[in-house]
Amino acid sequence: MQKLEKRHNNTPTDAPQIRSNCNSVIKHDCVVGQVLQNAKTFSSNSDVDQQSGKTGHNLSVYVINLQKEPLMPCKPAKARHLLEQGKAIVVSRKPFTIQLLETKGTARQPVTLGLDNGYKTIGFSAVTSKKELLSGEVQLRTNISKLLEQRRNYRRTRRNKLWHRQARFDNRSKPKGWLAPSIQHKLDSHIRLVEKIKKLLPITETMVEVAGFDIQKIKNLDIQGEEYQQGEQLGFWNVREYVLHRDNHACQHCHGKKKDLILQVHHINGKAEGATDRSEKLLTVCKTCHEEHHTGVDIIPKKKVKNFKPETFMTMVRWKIVNALGCGHTYGYVTKHNRIKQGLQKSHINDAFVIAGGTRDVARTIPLIAKQVRRNNRSIQTNRKGFKPSIRRQRYKLQPNDLVRYHGKECMVKGVFSYGKWVRLIDDAKEIINSNIRNVELICYGKEIFG
Repeated sequence: MQKLEKRHNNTPTDAPQIRSNCNSVIKHDCVVGQVLQNAKTFSSNSDVDQQSGKTGHNLSVYVINLQKEPLMPCKPAKARHLLEQGKAIVVSRKPFTIQLLETKGTARQPVTLGLDNGYKTIGFSAVTSKKELLSGEVQLRTNISKLLEQRRNYRRTRRNKLWHRQARFDNRSKPKGWLAPSIQHKLDSHIRLVEKIKKLLPITETMVEVAGFDIQKIKNLDIQGEEYQQGEQLGFWNVREYVLHRDNHACQHCHGKKKDLILQVHHINGKAEGATDRSEKLLTVCKTCHEEHHTGVDIIPKKKVKNFKPETFMTMVRWKIVNALGCGHTYGYVTKHNRIKQGLQKSHINDAFVIAGGTRDVARTIPLIAKQVRRNNRSIQTNRKGFKPSIRRQRYKLQPNDLVRYHGKECMVKGVFSYGKWVRLIDDAKEIINSNIRNVELICYGKEIFG
């Protein structure tokens, strides 16, 4: 089996235009991510190259000049000729981007970028008057809150082991415009995505969709006037008293069959599912049913409770995105009307296409699907008996989501263990493979979708 070869800076200049079929990722903006921008890559052999083929869709190769300014994209055939003649080099594979080595014309066409904001998914589309140059969607991370909670628990455990702990309850303040870290991360991801697209295409105009949601109106369509100040818990001392009154002071699981008069309030969803003290997520049960549930004897079934996180997120950040990008905006009902008028199905990509001003006469392109993940799985080692918890700070050659070749087939790296000597892979059949790092060959790093 071929070993990892000597590293060099760039992808081979004679590599043909490819269409990557691996899961694209967006690298988390952190210190490690900043180091990766200048990281070197292993050499790519000719058998790694993948031909694009004729698919009948609009395929584009993105072009930048010597000053790394974006130019209008070209066809794959022209890009191949430029690479063979030594007039360009490959700078990115996802999507395929080349850099010219000599001065060329700087003529540009008006390009409009449409952005369909979302809580979990962002749709984007860049179009001209004749064709769509770039489109796709990005699935955002949803584990920020969980990671922050883990970090808090680690710090709390570490501080509790100190003989003297300095008071820290009165040394924190929140600046004006502060957002929760999970919300701020999603807001920054929207802005970073637009900045990455502007490095590929000469965007002349950006349009985003804004929307404000009335949560109380969603719950009660007939609400009006003073009823906005008179919620469902009006006249009750606390949430528990309201839940007991709402359920008629009766166990909602056994309905009085166990004849237990002591009533308690039960969280329908556990802490892992985002347990809160909202009345919709609470249930009145007797003490016997509650104890049997937590001991696993008689499990109280869960029920799906509607949450309004996406609507709340869009209401909070809609104008922050517009102000940060300095762009134009449209509204959801306009997008819906134009999408139905053109006979397009509901999706983030089609919404972004309509927001950008795309019509039926515009040729579509193959969309890119990306998933945002954390590139470096650094974590505190808490399972070392006899040793204090430590943080693995060493950066290994392979990282999660790197694309490698193992015994002639392409696999995705899940992680590295045994001090970087062994690697855990995932193949196309979702099977886990453990192998020595010398038995794998790196194809490309699992870096961001535009890089």
